[in-house]
Amino acid sequence: MAPQDAEDAPTFALTSATLLRSAIVDLPEGTFQLSVVEGPDAGREARVDGSAPGAVLVGKSASCVLELSDPEVSRRHLAFEIVGSRLRVTDLGSTNGTRVDHLQVREALLAGGETVRVGRTAIRVERDARGENPPVPAATHFGRMLGESRAMRRLYPLCRRLAVTKVPVLIEGETGTGKEVLAEALHEEGPLVDQPFVVFDCTAVPPSLVESELFGHEKGAFTGSTAQRRGVFEQAHGGTLFIDEIGDLDPSLQPKLLRAIERGEVRRIGGVGYVRVDVRVVCATRRDLDREVQAGRFRDDLFHRLAVARVELPPLRARKGDVAALARHFFRQAGATNEPPAELLRRWEEDDWSGNVRELRNRVLRTVAIGDVTIAPADEAEVRSTRAPGSASQPQPPSGPDTIALVLSSRLPLAEARARVVDEFERRYVERLLVEHSGNVSRAAAASGIARRHFQRLKAKSR
Repeated sequence: MAPQDAEDAPTFALTSATLLRSAIVDLPEGTFQLSVVEGPDAGREARVDGSAPGAVLVGKSASCVLELSDPEVSRRHLAFEIVGSRLRVTDLGSTNGTRVDHLQVREALLAGGETVRVGRTAIRVERDARGENPPVPAATHFGRMLGESRAMRRLYPLCRRLAVTKVPVLIEGETGTGKEVLAEALHEEGPLVDQPFVVFDCTAVPPSLVESELFGHEKGAFTGSTAQRRGVFEQAHGGTLFIDEIGDLDPSLQPKLLRAIERGEVRRIGGVGYVRVDVRVVCATRRDLDREVQAGRFRDDLFHRLAVARVELPPLRARKGDVAALARHFFRQAGATNEPPAELLRRWEEDDWSGNVRELRNRVLRTVAIGDVTIAPADEAEVRSTRAPGSASQPQPPSGPDTIALVLSSRLPLAEARARVVDEFERRYVERLLVEHSGNVSRAAAASGIARRHFQRLKAKSR
């Protein structure tokens, strides 16, 4: 049968491979064996036992556990992961699709005994109910990265090993999963903790300025360059450079970035010589870089240079039990004096959380700001002491219930009213943390549990 395009083919419900609808079970039961029984790679095998962080990938990419040479298979074609006593198979947007016992699927649960077909390759799936899943650490966090679910605890040993090295790391995951927080944790838990940690976001800089931001420029190099400026590579010398959303980097700059990483040197725009830099590079992306490479939008050699080690952060919906734990943590950070209601946590556990941890944190902030949760009042005298001596006294909105009463009396539309209350809450929250940590932004950001860059944004907005 000729391969079908995954976008055009229907998705069927199976008797032996039930489409995934239930919540993910935390503790895997048994193990699975994958055996290639047809195709160019017949005889190859892989085991899925729930011990490795992330799913077991199958495809032509060297990053796949089960690497295939079948030309009709995509670079990262599909993924296998244990869910309770079943094996979840997920097609990763492949060109020719994934079939289970001749029926095309996008996501399904296997019980064992099925044959998964990709291109000209057939993979037999067998379950060993007695197979033991290796234990994972009983940890609750890695640095500021929090999570007690098995999906997160599987990551911590790898993260600890990576933290003490200087190898490049590629962090993958959906928007809001905490990629920047993990990058900071890798820096703070390793030997470079006292060195610079510099962030460059490929989506936050106009395309015409990206090269200057990365590598710097000399005075007079272009219109408006009135002084010499060091780029982020030079700023991060001796420490860590975190490049966020690397998948959005313009293709014309990718060879220059590759040279800077491989040679350890940069040349400023308008410069005549190279400047030596010693930088550990950590990148993050919400995109599937394997697919970007396959489509020709991302250089293969740069990809392999950046992805020496890869960490894939699971979405919040796959972190069973973490929603309630994180919500309690965010409630405490927000100054709530009482625990979030059990019924509220139950409802939140059932949410899809398309925005992941960031969405959950924002939901908590809104709940605390405009809900019926009691807030510990900030010491206004201490807050005032953090302002620079001699600065003009600015009238501030009333705090606590008075703020809400004032907004309610304004008869504003719901969206605008909510925004005003949340803005006031964030202002008080930032000021209180700065008081508690003597104005030290790094320590205040660490206590807040959010990335330092985001905390600085809130600090600037609250002025």
